[in-house]
Amino acid sequence: MDAERVVPALRSFLGLLVREGGFDLRAEIAPRPADAPEDVENPDLVVNFQGRDSDLLLERQGELLRAIEYLAVHWLKLDPAHYDRLRFDCQGYRESRLAELKLAAETAAARVKQTRVPFRFSPMNARERRVLHLALRDDPAVKTASEGQGPDRAVVIHPA
Repeated sequence: MDAERVVPALRSFLGLLVREGGFDLRAEIAPRPADAPEDVENPDLVVNFQGRDSDLLLERQGELLRAIEYLAVHWLKLDPAHYDRLRFDCQGYRESRLAELKLAAETAAARVKQTRVPFRFSPMNARERRVLHLALRDDPAVKTASEGQGPDRAVVIHPA
């Protein structure tokens, strides 16, 4: 992702969103630290929201936050392969959700190893499914697959 091109366009998008949406929010755009590895946990850019309307972004498990992120990647015309290089966060929600997903993946994998019965997660968006897949990719005792269509798509952990 070309940050020099993306950051000004992202600032424009965020200004329009806050102004036209009537939100009491400030958005800070932070680049990935130079010493951080390039992976799903360390996107190229993180947009952190702060302000009186922060709680609105986090209602319904961060639904509005995810929707704004979705609009931003389309506004910026990012290549779908680069969608995970931009992350929107508010009050550390995405970081805690990432940790929660990893713990859930490890717990479910342990259950599958013990019972030899596949475990199906609730449906989730593509980015969260990817976190589950990546969390278990180095575990030879299980394999993961995304099953279902559209909003019903979910990760299933199978014994290897």
